[in-house]
Amino acid sequence: MAVKSAAKTKTKAKAKRILVIVESPAKAKTIEHYLGTGYTVRASMGHLIDLPKSRLAIDVGRNFQPEYITVRGRAKLLKELQKDAKNSTQILLASDNDREGEAIAWHLNNALTEKNDVPIQRIVFNEITPGAIKEAVKHPRDIDEAKVNAQKARRVLDRLVGYNLSPLLWKKVKNGLSAGRVQSVALRLICEREKEVEEFIPEEYWTLDADFVKGKTKFTAQLVQYKEGKPDLKTEKSVQDIIREIQGSECVVIDKKETEKTVRPKAPFTTSKLQQAAANRLGFTSKKTMQIAQQLYEGIQIGSTRVGLITYMRTDSVRISQTAIDDVRGWIEKNYPDQLPPEKIEYSVGKQAQDAHEAIRPTYVKYTPDSVKEFLSRDQLRLYSIIWERFVSSQMNNARTKTTSVDIQAGDAVFRVSASKLSEKGFYCVMKTLSSKEEVSGNLPALKVGEKLESSDFYPEQHFTQGPARYTDASIVKTLEEKGIGRPSTYAPIISVLLDRYYVTRVNRQLVPTQLGKIICRILVESFPDVINEQFTSEVENNLDKVEQNSLVWNSMIADFYKPFIEQVGKVMDTQESLKGSLDEQTDKVCEKCGKPMVKKLGRFGYFLACSGFPECHNTRSIPLAKCPRPGCNGEIVARKTKGRGKEFYGCTNYPECEFITHFKPIDVYCPKCGWFMVEKFDKKNGAYKSCINPDCDYLHSADQETEDK
Repeated sequence: MAVKSAAKTKTKAKAKRILVIVESPAKAKTIEHYLGTGYTVRASMGHLIDLPKSRLAIDVGRNFQPEYITVRGRAKLLKELQKDAKNSTQILLASDNDREGEAIAWHLNNALTEKNDVPIQRIVFNEITPGAIKEAVKHPRDIDEAKVNAQKARRVLDRLVGYNLSPLLWKKVKNGLSAGRVQSVALRLICEREKEVEEFIPEEYWTLDADFVKGKTKFTAQLVQYKEGKPDLKTEKSVQDIIREIQGSECVVIDKKETEKTVRPKAPFTTSKLQQAAANRLGFTSKKTMQIAQQLYEGIQIGSTRVGLITYMRTDSVRISQTAIDDVRGWIEKNYPDQLPPEKIEYSVGKQAQDAHEAIRPTYVKYTPDSVKEFLSRDQLRLYSIIWERFVSSQMNNARTKTTSVDIQAGDAVFRVSASKLSEKGFYCVMKTLSSKEEVSGNLPALKVGEKLESSDFYPEQHFTQGPARYTDASIVKTLEEKGIGRPSTYAPIISVLLDRYYVTRVNRQLVPTQLGKIICRILVESFPDVINEQFTSEVENNLDKVEQNSLVWNSMIADFYKPFIEQVGKVMDTQESLKGSLDEQTDKVCEKCGKPMVKKLGRFGYFLACSGFPECHNTRSIPLAKCPRPGCNGEIVARKTKGRGKEFYGCTNYPECEFITHFKPIDVYCPKCGWFMVEKFDKKNGAYKSCINPDCDYLHSADQETEDK
């Protein structure tokens, strides 16, 4: 009897559950906590079934059917999921609610139904909260075949482009290169901007500021008018002439204007706007922004509870659910009742938006940044703060600013000073992380028209006109979105791929094409102008939307593109001259192992020195960028990477005897004041500028000063 009782207990313990399959283990942990007993939550770790990497795997003759396989190294996990499926009463596929997630669910559905007949359905959610998860479980649906076809069309098209263009680059430029449909267009944009930067010729101009005094208060105003016209200050002499003429003149307030401006709150974040804000305010790369956002979405341990802090972070919509509106308006009414509008504020969704998800917002407004800061890393807190503030402020009253502008006449010159202040705080009540455009500044003493002032010092300053700025993570994402290139889920990968291939480098947060990137871009644009252009790429995105809407057959979309494309590939293979070896440079360096000359070559991670005796001699080393400035050290400064994160820095070849390091890249210029090498630095105020690396030397100068010094 005791044996039978134990058997019954064991059988009961193994009672079948509902199997929920998500993409990541972190998400699985959070969701399993919410669903409790009766559910088993497993992670697929992304795609288990996909196209093989080793071959094209598209059957062109059979209507472009893809040939899927189990991803290498994932067979064991798939078998475990199939085993879990057999021991379940129902399977719910809960991959991300986008095309890629739908495709993952479709592949899982096919793989799991081969081994058992357990009913399988799809669930989706926009946030990982108890309410959202339980509501999703109540409303399972079938897999959206149209959305799967849209993902399939993108995958097939990108495979046809990449796996035909890459061999072309191997043959004509260098082994190991690759090309992609969307990334190549982004590379083209970056290269075209670089060409504009290189061709820009700066022009000199000057400004003139002056200090004015009222009582004990001193303030600075800028010259805006001279002899009833706009000042045209091309040279230092023209400025000094004005100073000599007006010095000692009576200074009188001749005009005072006060204007009020209404400042409206911004819509909650979309993916692109979040990446732009994080780049501009926090200095995050697009990749880092999305990695941290993923962590906030999947769940953070807040005390004894695991909480998904934000909604799904891949979206092009500013739409907000009514539940979230009620939540935020309730919070505002409790904490800032004077700043609550009578009705909710709605924001228009862009014409090109798919509007599949809500905007990015906190799942619960009660989790203020201050209340959760002890549970978050520094970067998690910074990103969460701007998401929380942007969302809460979007449902608050407008702010109002009051700007006072005063004109002061001194002889034939008119100087102007302005100051702004908030007259009504409105949504700024919750905005602790303001951008430079949102900040108000300046204080002025009380001034009246006709009032006389004293002038003190004059400050002439030389400037040069600024050419077009290189792209940054923020500006390239903005441009990609405006031109309809890619979608929210692809912006960060586009930038990462270009950096990983060494087609682009990041210098002072700016994206700069390498020599290799320029060559690749030139070949692709000249040979495939109908493919490597923004109009075609944007049109593809529109066609993929039509496939998802069931208004376009995916195979026909591919067929229209493929025939002329593959014919052009063949022509270019036959006519494009080979550039192999053109990037190699002879050097005066000698191999310390065999004595043969070293050659400067381009590898996957940039230029390096290699022995010309290869393959007999495999010696390689980093390219020296400058001489080590430490007294008595005859070493050279080379690029190195940290062990953990692989972050680049620059150190001496005589390490560990010489421990000199710098995080600024040396340039081939030496300081005329102390003899140490120079580096290029960057800040928002001055842009890119050159500086001596010597901490005891304050020598800073522009390229023009550098020429004069030489």
